[in-house]
Amino acid sequence: MDLLLRIKWRPGIGDDSALGWFTVLAYAVAACLALLVWKKAAIGRKIWFWVGLLMALLCLNKQLDLQSLFTDLGREVANAGGWYGQRRGVQKWFVIGVILGAAVFGAWFAWRFRNFLVHHKLLSLGLLFLLTFIVVRAISFHHVDVFLKTEFAGIRINGILELGGIFLIAAAAIRERLSQMKSAPSLRR
Repeated sequence: MDLLLRIKWRPGIGDDSALGWFTVLAYAVAACLALLVWKKAAIGRKIWFWVGLLMALLCLNKQLDLQSLFTDLGREVANAGGWYGQRRGVQKWFVIGVILGAAVFGAWFAWRFRNFLVHHKLLSLGLLFLLTFIVVRAISFHHVDVFLKTEFAGIRINGILELGGIFLIAAAAIRERLSQMKSAPSLRR
């Protein structure tokens, strides 16, 4: 219990900026669109469900800043375990684990759903873009953090990259839903 009291993270608004709220809204819209496609899909139902769930979870995380909770927990566990001074080695293996895990999962996913993904290139690109960004953000090398905090036209690169991936996924869901609506009348004949 003492460990939990030392954690600085508290539930609340993680990114209370206009861009933060816009990103939350974008995740929510993308989640709703993907789940709408899932509900009506004849093909790729599982993928659209998982995409919708992923977008919903990322929406929640965007405001609750759950990665900060994870960082605080790690710091306090290291302090309590007496190995905080050697944390760099653990961080190194964590980064290697994240990269390997993402690569293995990405390869499996691409192979397992290759027929679907070939016909849904916009969704594939959006997922690749967003998930690569998330992995890079999770390992957060210092020079990458500096780049992500750089501004272009008054907007951080971080926001541009994240919103770019969300936009591609939302656009893929819109395209798929329009395709579903177009083919629906022919299914009723």
